[in-house]
Amino acid sequence: MSANQQLLTIAVTGLNAIDSPGPGVAVIRALRDGLPKPLRIIGLSYETLEPGIYLHDLVDKTYQIPYPAAGTETLLKRIQHIHEKENIQLLIPNFDAELYNFIKLGPTLQSMGIATFLPSLEQFDARDKINLYSFGKKYGLSVPMDKIIYSADELYQCAEAFGYPIVVKGKYYDAIVSYTLEQAQKAFYKLSAKWGTPIIVQQFITGTEINIAVLGDGKGNTISSIPMRKLYITDKGKAWAGITLEDETLIDLAKKFVSATHWKGGCELEIMRTVQGEPYIMEINPRFPAWIYLTAGAGQNQPASLARMALGETVQPFIDYEVGKIFIRYAWDHITDVKEFQQISGFGEL
Repeated sequence: MSANQQLLTIAVTGLNAIDSPGPGVAVIRALRDGLPKPLRIIGLSYETLEPGIYLHDLVDKTYQIPYPAAGTETLLKRIQHIHEKENIQLLIPNFDAELYNFIKLGPTLQSMGIATFLPSLEQFDARDKINLYSFGKKYGLSVPMDKIIYSADELYQCAEAFGYPIVVKGKYYDAIVSYTLEQAQKAFYKLSAKWGTPIIVQQFITGTEINIAVLGDGKGNTISSIPMRKLYITDKGKAWAGITLEDETLIDLAKKFVSATHWKGGCELEIMRTVQGEPYIMEINPRFPAWIYLTAGAGQNQPASLARMALGETVQPFIDYEVGKIFIRYAWDHITDVKEFQQISGFGEL
């Protein structure tokens, strides 16, 4: 390492590279590709079998952190302990459920020397599934009608208003398309048992599903936006392959969203484009998607750009990207030793 190259230590969550993967491993790959400085990547995990923990070519060391339900005080104590040992300069959280705590801790982390680049609590709450319809009306964005419910008895009214099929959504994750009242009831009980209430019931929109990875600078400028159409979808509705698209309408939609909200950080717009060509925003995920490495492959490395902005650099908006770039996700068996599993399980570090 040359004298003028300073080690940059970045902590990243979301290491569960499973069939419904977290974004963490893809974010780390993009950081390693796009940042010239020598990097030390610190993984922050919740479960002991998150694959990213054991991928030592990507993650230098992993620490377990408390579940979001433990609250900000418990999380802060753990981060302080890790920071004392690792001197973290940047932290990139990648799960919806953990973002509230990290946003709340943002000023405290900054005072410790740990940068983040996250939306404000107001921005975070405004785009929540529960508020999405009113959010769309406020900013002139096409959003499906929805109803927030706390009881399965309310499903009949939803079906009367929207007609079948309807989409039953969990508070944090998961969506189930239901074609009958019985299916909707099963979906309600399944999702409420997993994520709690309320449950969101949404009007079903037919069309082509498109996702847009977006990076905003917090001042109303869109640094990057890459639209992707899913080519292969798992039984959980996750993209297992996708291709970058050339579509100014989608780029303009992303810019309109960022300009209206002054979004800070990465996010994903889940779009349904109707046969008539109208793009409906089905969901706004307030963090990078699991397919974010495609942005690096297409020429707009969003995680690396976020890191630069978080560390005080000025990043100019990207103009071009490669259309027709395809990502194909794959699975392989990573071999490790039981001693590593025991180490992370027993001591919370590896």
